[in-house]
Amino acid sequence: MNYEESTTTSAGLDHAWAALANVTAYPKWTKSMTAVEPLDAPVLAVGNRFRIRQPGLPPGVWRVSDVHEGESFEWEAKSPGVHTVGYHRLRANPDGTTTITLGIRQSGALAWLVGLFITGKTRRYVRMEAAGTKAAAEAQAPAGDGTASTSGR
Repeated sequence: MNYEESTTTSAGLDHAWAALANVTAYPKWTKSMTAVEPLDAPVLAVGNRFRIRQPGLPPGVWRVSDVHEGESFEWEAKSPGVHTVGYHRLRANPDGTTTITLGIRQSGALAWLVGLFITGKTRRYVRMEAAGTKAAAEAQAPAGDGTASTSGR
């Protein structure tokens, strides 16, 4: 199963990254996660692990496998027969906005079977997380960060 969701925020890249990289805060702005607990350290760094609890799913341990500071990160979870990669990417746009792209890739002998049962929930959760990242980035951004002024000047 592969699923990707993109949205654009008026927040600049720095504010979008601050929201995206603060993984332990995710449950504050998305109902798709009830807890993100650091198992090593609370920072987004390759090798660090986080236990994620999500409604209707067993808790999973996700290990950060790639970080490009200010741009993207990936983490992965493994279970018998399934390897899941969650990717998170930001792209600065010429108008000062930022495109947020989140996705899930699953592979392995049992990925198709797991997909039969959780595809709908996975898609819904990725949409919720993209919307939450956008809202969190915009909440951090000062007025005027991003595209146009609302003053009409």
